[in-house]
Amino acid sequence: MLTATKRTIRLTAAQDKALRTLAERRGLSPYRTLLLAIDAGLGTIGGNADRPADTREIAEEVGVIGGRLIELERVLDRSLFVACAAYAYARNAALATRQSDETIAAEARAAFERQRSLAVGDRS
Repeated sequence: MLTATKRTIRLTAAQDKALRTLAERRGLSPYRTLLLAIDAGLGTIGGNADRPADTREIAEEVGVIGGRLIELERVLDRSLFVACAAYAYARNAALATRQSDETIAAEARAAFERQRSLAVGDRS
């Protein structure tokens, strides 16, 4: 049977923000996240930290970070392409060359590929 003791704690603004951010990231309520933090903290302080749970949580967080990095890379690629397209169209307008949209788009794609290969270190 679960017996619980009610406690009231005060968090600093930074702790509250960190708690809410972690709760949102994990899809849990701030209250549930606080309970998990207390359990983890007491286990660590007591010297009997649950290593498999720690490893599992670390693996989950690395997975979340990996997913966010993929998402960030997509956003950066899109931003780079938009910048290359804007440059290609602005250059065309400034030189008044009156090239077709297909030609300008091809220049933009070529510029994107050049910049992308430089960014990832492929110097071929």
